Amino acid sequence: MKNLSEEKKKLIASRMTIARERSGLSQSQVAKAIGLQRPSISEIEAGRRKVSAVELVQFADLYSVDMDWLSGRGEKRVDEIRDKLYLAARNAKGLRDEDLDKVIDLLSSLKSGAK
Repeated sequence: MKNLSEEKKKLIASRMTIARERSGLSQSQVAKAIGLQRPSISEIEAGRRKVSAVELVQFADLYSVDMDWLSGRGEKRVDEIRDKLYLAARNAKGLRDEDLDKVIDLLSSLKSGAK
């Protein structure tokens, strides 16, 4: 991957993290399956290490995701929304019910204001 923009690097890093978490795997488990060291997985997910084409195929197979999606090219709009919803749900974990209700009310009012 040559000369990727910072935005593209962040997108790939984010998708690598999301795919791993959706798969229920730890960085150590992924490293062992792919044949890398755990710090390499951390570096990839932080966007500080490039992923080779061979590694990209291995990650896509391991996570059972489309390689185009993982590399930031496939079904961009739908997947971006799904990724954001996934991250929001992950961040909402542990909130009290009344706080979740406030978040839902806020989303509803934002949507109403956007029309």
